[in-house]
Amino acid sequence: MKRTLFAVFLLLVCLGLLGWAISQSAGYVLITYGRFRYESSFWVFLALVACLWLLAVFIRSLLDALYVSGRWVNPWSRHHRRRRAERASQQGLRELAEGQWNQALGHLQLAAEHERQPLVHYLGAARAASELGERETSEALLARAREREPDAALAIGLTEAQLCIARGEYEAARTTLGALHAQYPRHPYVLGLLQQLYVQLEDWRALCGLLPELRKQRVLPPARLDALERLAWIAAVERAGEPAVTAEGDPVVVLDQVWKSVPTALRNEPELVVAYAAGLRRLKAEARAEEVLRAALERRYDDRLADLYGQVQGRDPGRQLAQAEGWLKAHPDSPRLLLALGRLSVRQQLWGKARDYLEASLRFEQRPETCAELARVLAQLGESERSNRLYQEGLGLLEQGRPLPPVSLGG
Repeated sequence: MKRTLFAVFLLLVCLGLLGWAISQSAGYVLITYGRFRYESSFWVFLALVACLWLLAVFIRSLLDALYVSGRWVNPWSRHHRRRRAERASQQGLRELAEGQWNQALGHLQLAAEHERQPLVHYLGAARAASELGERETSEALLARAREREPDAALAIGLTEAQLCIARGEYEAARTTLGALHAQYPRHPYVLGLLQQLYVQLEDWRALCGLLPELRKQRVLPPARLDALERLAWIAAVERAGEPAVTAEGDPVVVLDQVWKSVPTALRNEPELVVAYAAGLRRLKAEARAEEVLRAALERRYDDRLADLYGQVQGRDPGRQLAQAEGWLKAHPDSPRLLLALGRLSVRQQLWGKARDYLEASLRFEQRPETCAELARVLAQLGESERSNRLYQEGLGLLEQGRPLPPVSLGG
């Protein structure tokens, strides 16, 4: 209220001063330009200028009002195009998340063509097209994304690789990820996708070569990375120990090269030693396999190593049997070691000793292979009836697919 009264008072004062100024002098204005001539009092000229200014303000306000109304009324106006693009973007992204691929493809394509930053929409549309089986459309959308967003090569390449993996096009994905890895060798997501791809391709040697960078960039949690490293090297050693001759040369030499590449900390792992020794055995290098297993067992006893030790033939079978009997003193209740001793005794044709070791193994654990070995020994000793019974017991264990608890053996 006070402000209103003050404004009215101030207006009256200004009008009073204006009236006083007009009464003091009318003033005179003369404007000539060629034949044009304008003359009036100063105050009339001032009033004319004020009227012209008010007219300009009115015309501008009228034009603004017409423009705003046109934006809302005209369906082809820039305002309406932007609103349609925003609506298409929202609908398309939601439909993409919901798996409505056909609707998402249409909406995201529309949004991409009208957005200043269309990358997300092009990538989403490419994924929708790929899910619909429209590979050519998907590739065209990715190409269009490269044209519109040339600085987003990494994001587009990652999307392309993911879509190739999803479609089962592993070699195409490998080509794309290989190029990205060369350009971004430390990028965690590139490394993670390469790791997944190598597992899919079962390219264990390539995965083993990638493991140091995976660990350095902390792509996976330490425990998971340790497990992956162990499994990858086991698979790589097993693959190198396959008897088929490869283009790389002598399979034994290839196997040795892979084994030398295994990190030192893993070479004492029983799973790795078993894989290496089993590969040597498959490649007819049993004497070397025996040496590898004997050295590993002397460092640390493991049932898996002992089991395989009984299946390989060293240079001196008698010394091999004596070596295994020495381990029995520290591990008298190991069914795997007793089975190995039974097999080594069979190789020496020590039928009585083989029978004792195999029966002792069965007392601790019933296994199909132990039943089969003992059945062969009993057949050699002329105990055909019990031999046949053990064969049947072994077949029953195979059908069950697992060892049974120990049982007492009858004569």
